[in-house]
Amino acid sequence: MYAEVKHSIIHQFYTNDGQIGLRVAPATLPINDEVSLLLTELTDVYQAKPSKGYARFLSANDEDAEPHQLSEFPHLLTGWLGQQLEFVDFSQQAAKILHQQLQHYGILEAGFLLMASYTDRGEDYLVVAFLPFQDGVTIAPDLSVDRSSQLAISKVQLAATINISEWQQEPDSVTYISFIKGRVGRKVSDFFLDFLGCAEAANPKKQSQHLVESVQKFVQESQLAAEQASQVRQSVYDICDNQWQQGEPVRVKDLSEQLQAQVPLERSFADFAGSQEQALPEEVLTDRSTLRKLVKFQGQGGGLSVGFEQTLLNERVKYDPHTDTLTIHGTPPNLRDQLRRYFGIDS
Repeated sequence: MYAEVKHSIIHQFYTNDGQIGLRVAPATLPINDEVSLLLTELTDVYQAKPSKGYARFLSANDEDAEPHQLSEFPHLLTGWLGQQLEFVDFSQQAAKILHQQLQHYGILEAGFLLMASYTDRGEDYLVVAFLPFQDGVTIAPDLSVDRSSQLAISKVQLAATINISEWQQEPDSVTYISFIKGRVGRKVSDFFLDFLGCAEAANPKKQSQHLVESVQKFVQESQLAAEQASQVRQSVYDICDNQWQQGEPVRVKDLSEQLQAQVPLERSFADFAGSQEQALPEEVLTDRSTLRKLVKFQGQGGGLSVGFEQTLLNERVKYDPHTDTLTIHGTPPNLRDQLRRYFGIDS
């Protein structure tokens, strides 16, 4: 939820005769309940996205920066923060950059560009999002049915949040921009990152996988009993998932202290992780689907998909490594019903 919204504005992109057009707003939106509701809904959708990436701004001084990745957006942002530009001017020029990109790549995507600045827990942020819309119907005051266009917030795929405070205080950081990662295949987010003039600098999936492997190794080398090992995995998952829901990275030191408070061990996880040949970074960017490997077994292939909580192993689920056989005692009700119907057995 947005603690204190300072500025917000929406510009429109429309299609006409095979061309993409832009209509800029002349002024910011009033800070009222409707705007607050819109930003709150966008925040909830953004935070719930299962996969987010982290990026940093690029400049001509970056050797690995390609021409298409360099944008005027960071300079405009700097100009606004330095009070050389009003928020309206800053947002209008940003919208024109996006318009040029859409024209250049021949992308006919109608929607609305939302830009909003806000303060949350003492830190300043800027959210930039391309909001799609969908046609629907509404009931007019005279009870007739009219067509209407509504924002499709739940379908947002192009959005980024810039932690302005972190960028200004730690310019070398690689996590001050978070964004929604595209789906498998051509990344939807690539084009949006070029518009912002930034590039992905850290991979949450890889870092989360590194964390999962470190926890598994920690459990094995600590020679924990099965129940205690399960508690460690579940505690690490819960702590990391809480950070993921808040959109924050996991500090290994904090994770270790919380874990030690919940499951006291002879050696702390932080000491163990720091002693490994490939040590964990001080802060780990989390990916929820990867972290689930700590508490759940799942896999698919050959037309078969299986998934179950790790606590069920050796209880309702038995595995024989010699014959590679998995035995399940008590199938899920919906699966059982399907099987009984298939064999003509009365439920």
